[in-house]
This record gives sequence, C-alpha cells and structure tokens, in this order.
Amino acid sequence: MCGITGWVAYDRDLTAERNVLDAMTATQVCRGPDASGVHLEPHAALGHRRLAVIDIEGGVQPMAVDHDGRPLAVLSYSGEVYNHRELRAELEAAGHRFRTRSDTEVVLRAYLEWGERLAERLNGMFALAVWDSRREELLLVRDRMGVKPLYYHPTSDGVVFGSEMKAVLAHPWVRAVVDLDGLRELLAHTRTPGLTPYRDVLEVRPGHVVRVRRGGVSVRRYWALEAREHADSLEATIATVRALLDDIVHRQLESDVPLCSLLSGGLDSSAVTALAARTLAAAGAGPVRSFAVDFAGRPQDFHADPVRQSQDGPFARLLADHVGADHSMIELDAAELADPALRSATVRARDLPNGVGDMDVSLLLLFRDVRRHSTVALSGESADELFGGYRWFHDPEAVATDDFPWAASVAAIAGTGSAPRERLLDADLLRKLDLEGYRRARYREALAEVPHLDGADPLERRMREISYLNLTRFVCILLDRKDRMSMANGLEVRVPFCDHRLVQYVFNTPWAMKSFDGREKSLLRAAVRDVLPAEVADRAKSPYPVSMDPRYPAQLRAELARLAAGRKSPALDLLDRRRLADALAPDTDPQSVRLAVDLALDLDAWLTEYPVTLEL
Repeated sequence: MCGITGWVAYDRDLTAERNVLDAMTATQVCRGPDASGVHLEPHAALGHRRLAVIDIEGGVQPMAVDHDGRPLAVLSYSGEVYNHRELRAELEAAGHRFRTRSDTEVVLRAYLEWGERLAERLNGMFALAVWDSRREELLLVRDRMGVKPLYYHPTSDGVVFGSEMKAVLAHPWVRAVVDLDGLRELLAHTRTPGLTPYRDVLEVRPGHVVRVRRGGVSVRRYWALEAREHADSLEATIATVRALLDDIVHRQLESDVPLCSLLSGGLDSSAVTALAARTLAAAGAGPVRSFAVDFAGRPQDFHADPVRQSQDGPFARLLADHVGADHSMIELDAAELADPALRSATVRARDLPNGVGDMDVSLLLLFRDVRRHSTVALSGESADELFGGYRWFHDPEAVATDDFPWAASVAAIAGTGSAPRERLLDADLLRKLDLEGYRRARYREALAEVPHLDGADPLERRMREISYLNLTRFVCILLDRKDRMSMANGLEVRVPFCDHRLVQYVFNTPWAMKSFDGREKSLLRAAVRDVLPAEVADRAKSPYPVSMDPRYPAQLRAELARLAAGRKSPALDLLDRRRLADALAPDTDPQSVRLAVDLALDLDAWLTEYPVTLEL
C-alpha cells in the first residue's frame, strides 16, 4: 500500500515546482515508509510514497512507459490488484512486454491497452493516478467499494490530488475552510460520497473515474450496485458464497512480505482467519499469524449489555487453537488510551476530528503492534454491512425509521450508556446546524439511488434499501477508519468482504435467504460453519470493543477540565459553557458524557493541529 499525490496545471511549468510536490509527498510518509519518488513534466507533477508488498525491487513508482526516450504514460498507484496475473497474461497476448513482477506495471500497461476502461477490469482495492503524456490528460480512479481513499481539489487550470486530505491541504493554493455544511457532514453520522468537510476538497467517489483535461474536469461512474433477479436456491447460494470466499481469500494471501489476520473471535474475522489458515496449510506455507486487541483489567470491568454480550478474547483464542494460528493478544491500558498525544495522532491520521475516542486510539495502537511483525493484514470489515449483521437490520423500529437506520445506535456502539456526542456543542450552533434535518435530506438522496426489482414485496424492497444504505453510506465510515489508522503505521489492511463479485451477488440475495435461520448473517454462517468451532459460528454479533475501565471516562473528564480552565483552546468557541460546567460537575457520571467529551477533545486537537478557517 502506498500514498499518491500530484498536481496538474495547464497554465504553468511544474518542472519549477519541485518544492511544492515534495511538500505534498512528504505528508504521505506514513503510508509509504519504504521509498519515495517524483515525476515532473511541464504540466504534471506526480509524487509517490511506497509501502513495498509485491516485487520489492521492481515496483518502484511513479512508474513510466517510455517510447524513444519520452514517456507515454506515468502511474502513481496505491493498492493491490488481485487479478493481476490474469491481466498480465492477457496483456502479454496483446503484445505487451513486462520488466517487473509488480501489479503496478500491470495497471500501467492496462491503461495503455484499454484507457480509462481499465477500471472495469481491475479486481482489488486501489486509488490511482495516470498521466497520459501524449494527450496531457490525467485519470484518477478509485476502487468500487472505496477501500482506498483519493481526494482532489479542482483549480482554475487543473487539479491537486492525494491519497489523504493532508496531501491536498499541503498545496499553497488550498485553504482548509470548514463551513456549516462541512461541519454538518462531519457530525451527522453519515458520509455523503464525493464530499468532505473541507470546502472544495472533493472525494473521488467509489467506483468512479475523474478525467482532467485542458477543458476541465469530468466524472464517470464505472460501477454501481445493480438490481438483478436471484434465481439460485438457498443451497446453491450458500455454495456460491463459499466458493467466492475461497477464491477471494486465496487471492488476497499473495504477498512478498509478512502477512497476518486481524482476529476478534467474531464470525467475520474468524471466517477470514480460518479460510486463510486452510489455504496456507494446503500450500505448505505454515500457520497463519493472528492478532487481537483487549484491555488491561477488562475481566473485572466487563459487563454484558445488549450491544456487547461477550468478550472477544476467549473466542479469538478458541478459533486460533482450532486452526492452529500463531496468535497474539495485544493488551492496552486505559491510561494509554486517554493520552492526548495519541488523540492528536488519530486526528492527524484522519485529518479530522471524529469523536469515537478509544475506538480510534485502540485501533491505532493495535496496528502499531501488528506492524512490528507484519506488513499486510486481512480483516473481516464489511461483512456486517453485506450480510446484515447489525442490530438495525433486525430491529423493526430501526427498519421502519425515516432516517439512516444506524443513527440511533451510534452512541451505544461507541460507548455504552453515553449521551450523544454533540451534547457539549454550543446550543445556537446546534440550531444552525440542524443535524437531524441535514441527515434526513442526505437520507432521501441516498434512497433515490437504490435500484429495485419490479414486483418486490414491501419487506424485500425495504431490506434492499437498508442494505444499500449500509454498503454505500455506513461502510465507508469504517473503511476510512481502518485505512487511516492502519496506514498511519505503514500497515496494509486487505478487506476480503469488499470484493465486488461477492458484494454484487449478496446484495441481490433475497432477505429471506440472508436471515433464513432467524439470525444475523445467516448466509455467511452457513457458508463457513465447517471451518469454525460451533461456539464461534453461533456467537452473537459484538461490535469492535471499547474500554470498560472506569478510569478511562474519568481521565477524559480530567482532560476536559484542563481544556476549559486554560481558556486558550480554539474549540471553546464551539462549545457551550453551561454544558461544559454540567459535564464537569462532581455529581455527573463521567460515562454519561463520554462521547461528548471525546468529541470536544478531538475538536481541540484538530483546531490546534490544523490551520482550519471556520466559516459558520
């Protein structure tokens, strides 16, 4: 995995702008700690930071194809293409000759052969920029599910782009401006594809191609979820899901560097780990390495609730023993989770505040430790959105709501018993923001996109909507989090459940099949039951863990007291003084304001670290 960035300008000579490109590229060091490269032409400047995974020696970037000493096209690429071997064979048959084993060269040659239609041929997670020197055109392409990020800022004569917003913001022409709509996008518990909280910093939408020419910028969608009749029986559907998973995991195990699995002991990560262990064993490649996270002191602090009914650790160990994994448990302490320096690190990784507290910090720390042993990790992310794992798929009230179905559940997932994270914001600001109105407007926009089949009954139609919302609006929140926290540590995380073949197939599977045994993720459970212990296969869904150590919310409140007493925090202008005083009152349970305090501290770190202009 890597970090890409660049600048196209048709009205100036960019060969004299190396210092600007270097500054933009330097922001991506965490994404690519192994090597750096730049390519300069009069109207195009491409930068690259490399995390070497396949063909360590040959996959140097930016990569160019030359003819008579002049470049035809230049590629800066981040990601993995899992069908690169098949594409290489097809391109060789068409006359292309390769000098490396890298999938990077396959992508570059694919552009020369198929132009922007290369996007439809790639199976993988990727964000790429191709500069066509012959036509003086730039192509930005993002994978179908948006696993890998890519942002851009249109200018008067071209574009600035990068894997992360920090690369775009490093350009001297780009201002970090956040207006009311930007703050709404940040706080409304949804993600609008194409938008970011920063004004005029746009996201290349998943499954889209952005073309930059002298005449301007154009956007084309090359992939979207489609409504298709599902003719397979339940038995055939289960078999198809399993066959796809076997193929996907096999492809995603390719690596020239150490690889592992992220194992929580839930159904999703256990399925990936078990299939990976089976594939590696068949190849004589030894045991799979697996990692899990837990919290110091948790056995005595843990208390089951409707969201988290059991601890992850025992189930992760059970699965690891079952498949013979080389398993490690990474234990975190509450004091470390509340460290202001780590909070600032998560804000820098995201380029934004998020307000989910120890869920971000613990993931950052988990990935930091994993990176000491492995460069690539497999994850069970996105299975809940695909197979219907969340409680809001099965709660009639959530299904019937005229809103994103997860909106009422965010606080429970991020911190049991905690009030909404907006609780400490200024009351006048909240009225201006009207977060509920903004979210419902975005909800209606999303509903208008949903593809339907004629004649579907009301329940099937509604569950197709719920699935679509999760696969296009909720999953990107989690994929962003996974990408930023992992790449902040130079760790590549692969997401088998985001393979577009599996996503398209399961999206069109009737809801009655997805819930045929009366539980969440019926199809997935049936497809992988033979490789799992019964206790793991039948375990109820449990979200990513949070610390239940009472010291954590108490330490948060101590940090909030320092913020309020200092009177220099740029976040204070966004906060309500009376509500701050209430949160700091001795008789206020720290747990009850946990999320709200996390958001206030995140805002403070963000506005301190970044030159943000708030236009509210």
